[in-house]
Amino acid sequence: MTPARSVVPVYYRLLTAESTGEATIIGFNHANLVFDSFFLIHSFQQSMICVTLGRARHKRMIAEHKFLAEQGAELVELRLDYIGRAISLSRLIDNRPCPVVLTARRRDDGGRWMKTEQERLMLLRSAIAAGVEYVDIEADIASQIPRYGNTKRIISFHDMSETPDNLEELHAAMADEDADIVKIATMANSFADNLRMIELVRNAKVPTIGICMGEIGVITRLLANRLGSPFTYATFSGGRKMAPGQLDWKEMRDLYKYDTINEETEFFGVVADPVAHSYSPLIHNKAFAEENLNARYFPFRVPKNDLSNLVESCADLNICGLSVTIPHKEQAIEFCSQAESSATGIGAVNTMVFQNEDCLGYNTDYRAAMDCIEETFQIDKTQERPMQGLTAMVLGAGGVSRAIAWGLKQRHCDVIISSRTHERAQILAAEIGCRTVEWDQRHEAKINLLINGTPVGMHPEMDASPYNASAMSQYLAVFDTVYNPENTLLIKHAKRANCRIITGIDMFVRQAAYQYKLFTGLDAPVKVMRQTIKQATNPVQLN
Repeated sequence: MTPARSVVPVYYRLLTAESTGEATIIGFNHANLVFDSFFLIHSFQQSMICVTLGRARHKRMIAEHKFLAEQGAELVELRLDYIGRAISLSRLIDNRPCPVVLTARRRDDGGRWMKTEQERLMLLRSAIAAGVEYVDIEADIASQIPRYGNTKRIISFHDMSETPDNLEELHAAMADEDADIVKIATMANSFADNLRMIELVRNAKVPTIGICMGEIGVITRLLANRLGSPFTYATFSGGRKMAPGQLDWKEMRDLYKYDTINEETEFFGVVADPVAHSYSPLIHNKAFAEENLNARYFPFRVPKNDLSNLVESCADLNICGLSVTIPHKEQAIEFCSQAESSATGIGAVNTMVFQNEDCLGYNTDYRAAMDCIEETFQIDKTQERPMQGLTAMVLGAGGVSRAIAWGLKQRHCDVIISSRTHERAQILAAEIGCRTVEWDQRHEAKINLLINGTPVGMHPEMDASPYNASAMSQYLAVFDTVYNPENTLLIKHAKRANCRIITGIDMFVRQAAYQYKLFTGLDAPVKVMRQTIKQATNPVQLN
């Protein structure tokens, strides 16, 4: 087919001729015509994952674009500001394997553009003249880049420091810039920022992509489909994020199954600060998929003083349950209208279930830990004082230590608390009714069971142990609540001393299975959960 160069307006040809370098090269071939049908096939009601590519060399960007298309990617953003040499549009788009968004982001907006602003404007105009599917145009320059052909205009705004108070006003002004799509990306500093962005997208009359950047804002990326955004953004790989908080596109597609989220999907999640290290989204989503449930489990990073904003919005967002961890376990019980007796006794919950107007609180850490210990010691649970005669030392005074110490004390075990901060150990011991020893004297106590409730030995600090190997013997049982890695240095020491052991994975899977039952009313696929977490924490990863 003869290239349709004659249909390009004269002013576009003149504009591109004024620029310098390879950026003037505009290739017009069958690819520009083939993708005209893209807009007929994809309405704005179908939300896609737009995978962002940023590479310094054309060759790498083209290869990754081809790979993504072969893997089923529907839309790819080519970040031209990452290319380190003169940009050849024809090379990037003439034979593009799937539709594209072309972006040349300024440094002030989080990009890497190093050339002049005039060159950038010429490049964006050239992309429109070339007939690409989408071009990202910042709101302040939108009037300088006219509409032409079928190219859709994404009018964008970026704030890398905060989410401004005037989102609605900002959105209205951007929509007036002849926008096909309005894109607002701002930094989330609180969960309340997410709620304002979600409300903006939900009520928008123009197709809108509203993203709160950063780990706190991940929820806005995952809910884009539910809110009606035309697409959301993901990165090609977790190690090459183009913006703070971006998720890997495979994670979006395969773990969160973004494209099948609908109005009936029920949401669950883990609330923590930080939350990126948590494997709870992995095992719960794998479990949901195994049982074909229309449910998703998200990571919620929520600062300590911001928990109320999340809890109070759960009904509106169709969040049906939460796993709760550091630093929210003690505070979370205040939001529960009802709590099981063990959670009340412990003074902390790690599970919240929302039913109608009620918020129900549970502590599955306690249940799981007691199951592990009772199984290891073959405890007769029918006895009135099933653990009388056992002495256990709990290292640490945080939420998991509190839950385990309380459970042991209820079963008449002699409990000793030892923490690097002795004052915290004393407070916990006074509340539960047990005794303490100073941290530097912990090896002197005569015990049957050692429980590590501290993060010592957790990835990536795997060369540390909270207890000396020389103090262990075959008469000791060792329980490490750290699950990544499963074989912590403490567990390795215990194995060498022929101790009975309980690993963090044993407890993690049991508590997650209890949560799954509370969330869904169904028995958990425990085998799948265990296989998933063991594979994820295995230091030898087979790809």
